[in-house]
Amino acid sequence: MKILVTGASGYIGRQLAEKLSAAGHNVTCMVRNAARVPHPYPQIKYVEADALQADTLPPALNGIDAAYYLIHSMSGQVEGFEKRDREAAHNFAIAAKQCGVQRVIYLGGLAATGTSVSAHLKSRHETGAVLRRFGPPLIELRAGIIVGNGSTSFEIIRCLTERLPVMICPRWVVTKTQPIAVSDVLEYLEAALTLREAVEQPIEIGGSTIETYRSMMLAYARKRRLRRLLIRVPVLTPRLSSYWLDLVTPVPPAVSRPLIEGLRSESVCTNTLAARLFPSIHPVSYAAAVQKALERSAPSMPLPSMGGSSHRTFRAEGIICDVRESIVHAPVERVFELIGNVGGKNGWFYANFLWSGRGRIDRLFGGVGMKRGRPRLSGIETGDVIDFWQVERADAPNSVLLRAEMKLPGEAWLQFNLTPQQDGRTLLRCCAWFQPRGLAGEIYWCGLYPIHAIIFSGMLRAIRNRAKRTL
Repeated sequence: MKILVTGASGYIGRQLAEKLSAAGHNVTCMVRNAARVPHPYPQIKYVEADALQADTLPPALNGIDAAYYLIHSMSGQVEGFEKRDREAAHNFAIAAKQCGVQRVIYLGGLAATGTSVSAHLKSRHETGAVLRRFGPPLIELRAGIIVGNGSTSFEIIRCLTERLPVMICPRWVVTKTQPIAVSDVLEYLEAALTLREAVEQPIEIGGSTIETYRSMMLAYARKRRLRRLLIRVPVLTPRLSSYWLDLVTPVPPAVSRPLIEGLRSESVCTNTLAARLFPSIHPVSYAAAVQKALERSAPSMPLPSMGGSSHRTFRAEGIICDVRESIVHAPVERVFELIGNVGGKNGWFYANFLWSGRGRIDRLFGGVGMKRGRPRLSGIETGDVIDFWQVERADAPNSVLLRAEMKLPGEAWLQFNLTPQQDGRTLLRCCAWFQPRGLAGEIYWCGLYPIHAIIFSGMLRAIRNRAKRTL
């Protein structure tokens, strides 16, 4: 089936396009700027179009059997997103109908209708109505909070719970909601392709448990072994709460404020259409969804563009990454060989006294320290133990990923990525990943950042110089 995924640079769109392509569908992703797609999949076609510019849509929709509408305007300016949503949906619906698209599948927001519904959720509902009125047959799915690494709503819960041991919570903290795992959302979206005809009523999808925002934060805290105290007060409105989120979380105000305004109304499934139409899908509980999100064995998010800089620090999905890169005047095989000999009696290229000191501190707190050394004099393989690191992945000659086994208020990884360049040179990237656990983890990262900057920048220089000398 020929499928168009709009909003393909967004959280759901990226994962859905990959899932549909893996299932054998001919997938085209609609983006506004193909050059800004960070890591395009080779088996997926990318086409440039903008739903706010009607004349750009027909080339993207011609020959398409089914289209996923995952566009919203919250990432732009705070004001006026309702009008932009209506205009984009109207343009897309008319173009899809004219181009012969057989079906549109839309993911909207779950909330009861009424005067208490926020402007954001009203706009989500109105978008569905516009698509249904002017476009091809529509299947509208409505979901509340989506639980998964990278989901805006889940990242807000993560940031608040990780960073604040004591939280002063407004009344909306006991609003009922029915969160759903991102894997279940993707299952529903894919299964919607198999329905024989459009469904006139919105299909409400949710997890197997009904929660409150209080219970979600406390459940997350239990999974992370954090003790958290939540105190309810009657004076913090959603708008005041959004200002607080601007300080505590990295979520942009254009996204956080409409979401927080929506917390006044319950987002609980009121019909059983999903169970009747998709009997093979059994959504998991909120606790299981959180556990799945936290079980990652290694960072999986793509690195952002360096923008011409040799150093960048960014935060995504609860993980901080310090990236440093350098051009090494040696072939990639030689650079990988040098990195494969790191640790043990060979040392860590630079400031070995600092590495030894960190090992002694680890021993004081009951850790393994640096006593384990290397399993062999040279070479590196997946599963090796090197000092206080475990080799999670060694893919010669392109990458090495080490996981820290020292005592830490969080989880840490050290990654080397090697990319061959022209004239036999190598682009070497050193990535220090850290997932802080609670406020102690944040303090640990900030306190050691100056030392990390010295060690990792010096390590890159040492590798570059050593590779050059051995040619």
